[in-house]
Amino acid sequence: MRAIRRFTVRASLPEPLAGLRALATNLRWTWHPPTRDLFASMDDELFRRVRDPLRMLLAVPSARLEELAADEDFLARARAATEDLERYLTEERWYQEQHGADGAPRGIAYFCMEFGVHEALPNYSGGLGVLAGDHLKAASDLGVPMIGVGPLYRAGYFRQGLSLDGWQLEHYPVIDPNALPLELLTGEDDKPVLVQVAMPGGRTLHAQVWQARVGRVPLLLLDTDVDENDEDLRRVTDRLYGGDADHRIRQEILAGIGGMRAVRRYCELTGHPQPEVFHTNEGHAGFLGLERAREIIDEHGLGFDEVLSAVRAGTVFTTHTPVPAGIDRFPVDLVQHYFGDGRLLPGIETQRVLALGAEDNPGMFNMAHMGLRLAQRANGVSQLHGRVSRRMFARLWSGFDEDEVPITSVTNGVHGPTWVARELTALLGGKHKEWGHKGQLPSQQGVSDEELWALRRDLRQKLVVEVRRRVRDAWLQRGASALELGWINTVFDPDVLTVGFARRVPTYKRLTLMLRDPERLKALLLDEDRPIQIVVAGKSHPADEGGKQLIQQIVRFVDDPDVRRRMVFLPDYDMSMARYLYRGCDVWLNNPTRPLEACGTSGMKSALNGGLNLSIRDGWWDECYDGSNGWAIPTADGIRDPLRRDELESAALYDLLGQQVAPLFYDRDGNGVPQGWMSMVWHTLDTLGPRVQASRMVREYVETCYCPAASTVAAAAKDSYEGARSLSEYRKRIDVLWPQVKIFDTDLTAESLVVGSEVRVQARIDLAGLDLSEVDVQAVVGSVGDSDELHNAVTVSMQQEQIGLFAATLRLPHAGSLGYTVRVLPKHSLLATPAELGKVVHA
Repeated sequence: MRAIRRFTVRASLPEPLAGLRALATNLRWTWHPPTRDLFASMDDELFRRVRDPLRMLLAVPSARLEELAADEDFLARARAATEDLERYLTEERWYQEQHGADGAPRGIAYFCMEFGVHEALPNYSGGLGVLAGDHLKAASDLGVPMIGVGPLYRAGYFRQGLSLDGWQLEHYPVIDPNALPLELLTGEDDKPVLVQVAMPGGRTLHAQVWQARVGRVPLLLLDTDVDENDEDLRRVTDRLYGGDADHRIRQEILAGIGGMRAVRRYCELTGHPQPEVFHTNEGHAGFLGLERAREIIDEHGLGFDEVLSAVRAGTVFTTHTPVPAGIDRFPVDLVQHYFGDGRLLPGIETQRVLALGAEDNPGMFNMAHMGLRLAQRANGVSQLHGRVSRRMFARLWSGFDEDEVPITSVTNGVHGPTWVARELTALLGGKHKEWGHKGQLPSQQGVSDEELWALRRDLRQKLVVEVRRRVRDAWLQRGASALELGWINTVFDPDVLTVGFARRVPTYKRLTLMLRDPERLKALLLDEDRPIQIVVAGKSHPADEGGKQLIQQIVRFVDDPDVRRRMVFLPDYDMSMARYLYRGCDVWLNNPTRPLEACGTSGMKSALNGGLNLSIRDGWWDECYDGSNGWAIPTADGIRDPLRRDELESAALYDLLGQQVAPLFYDRDGNGVPQGWMSMVWHTLDTLGPRVQASRMVREYVETCYCPAASTVAAAAKDSYEGARSLSEYRKRIDVLWPQVKIFDTDLTAESLVVGSEVRVQARIDLAGLDLSEVDVQAVVGSVGDSDELHNAVTVSMQQEQIGLFAATLRLPHAGSLGYTVRVLPKHSLLATPAELGKVVHA
């Protein structure tokens, strides 16, 4: 029979052990080995099985707890751990030391649809969520005053199994939040705080708020499975990325609007500073900007145009997709259904909402377009992705060159203490508590090639053990008998070159590129002198039949008795599996169709563990590959036939594996150490170590996004939002007068056309009544090709010499064919870039 309701009974701890609960519920333990060691010492075998301190407290027998309560040595270590956590939570760190007195934001809210902090909190599906978890951890280490916000999914993301014929199977284990490292946010009456969001038909969606502690950072997770909701509304937070468009828009309304209301209530109750800056990580939670607009309208009586300037000033938007198909889009009729009756956002007209998400297709509402229009600062997640994003969204800023589109880039990073094997950190002399704080990293000083090589083999051995365990479990789940699985004891070898490929399985990541020539792959796997073994893992979205077919192709290949001891597919890829893969693989393979990988951080985690990347130059690898820290798979750029492209790039992959990677790995000195290989490993640790850290990423966000946003939003809000009113009035003037701005005669004169010589550019311009302080008149000189498009341009502001006559002097920057033009741009102190308003007049 089935239970009609699930609940969890908390462990009753003896008073001397009461401090263990704080250690177990603060997720700092996920990246703090001393805390994990403390819990492991309670029952090492049990901890190896559950890997979760909170579950440990539920599972340890009462007699053992009483024994520990009388163990002075254990109590002393518990007190030391508790004191260390308290120090970590309260001491000044990088943010306080660098930005404590310079007007930096006192609070930052970070919104994301998923957060992958640890498998003990299964609230993520893949890279976006793991990145968000690493962002919060690094913010905690640096002392950045951040609050994370998102939904809590009662069934999380699916668990993956395989059928006998290799087809992906999904099941959704229901979670009980009371059994997770979470606590309900309660009000002054000790009752759960409920956030309300209006729904069509006079209904209201209620959500309770669970709080996770990620070191110093609170993570607020909204849960609609409460008695106050009708049955269909209870299911709003049932599954991550599940359901149809109607279900998804409810989730995104809750994440953005409900998330904002949860943040406000949390800060009221706890005294945490109200955020001044709001970071939207992907477009899913973009409706938060509309809720902020409603707040300001209610409190200060501003009009929507005025409030839009204030909202934009404090908003940062990060896009993660390099293709339009990856953007959330909803039918306009569906958006009208939820916003049309005015109850969801009183005071904001539905047409203003629809305009923010407008795109070329008038029937669709684009969440990324809304995110960009509601944020003054936007970025991609690698330098290449920044360029791709500027091209993809250029039409929102028509008249500007792609490199002027106001989308920058902050390359993703990974949280070193979470992902680096503690054995490696110990060998390199690092201290986990110092990772990311003030930028310290472990050092290679005094460590020999032999020592690091021995450690790498040990990590590979641990991976082999885990691979065999998981392969056995997978075959048993597929229906095999234990009696026929003796061959699994020969799967993988700790002395064989090990290649890892693990990620989500959309088509563009090309899971099966390695299968393009099966016989050639078999030859690499089974080479008698230089064999290769490959571990593959990944989940396909339940609705992606094409992705499931790719997985089935891999599974059928690895089921072949000839290759199954050298190549495996491991189902149910998650963070716990990932740690074994990143630490134990010698080579990390990544072969997406360039440039469709926005960043891809799995290779970063491998690099931090001494793995070498073998990758298409896409995402972060495009900017970080230097010729000595791994291998770049050549790309067949310009080939339009995808099958032909796959054929060429797979051949290049086989060539690299067989002719460069394997020979270098197996070329050993007298001590059995591959000197050339180790040279690349050391170079990778030295050069990539600092660049791929989440601490570097968060510092960049602080310095290039959060602090500038805080300054701009303070200026906009000063004197009852006088700055925002001023910018709104300016925009209205621009909208009226801009079509009348005209550039007439232009001229360039020079005594000699030699590089470095001075030229004079002048133009007659009618500013249509705009003041000189309201515009920037520019002369632009640069190289030109056959199309007369300017590139490598130099821009100089022109000065008015007499009414309507503008001039500037500049030096010729290049030899060859040059051209010039004159243009007029808007100018206002609260604009982040001249392109922000999307207005320009060209000669």
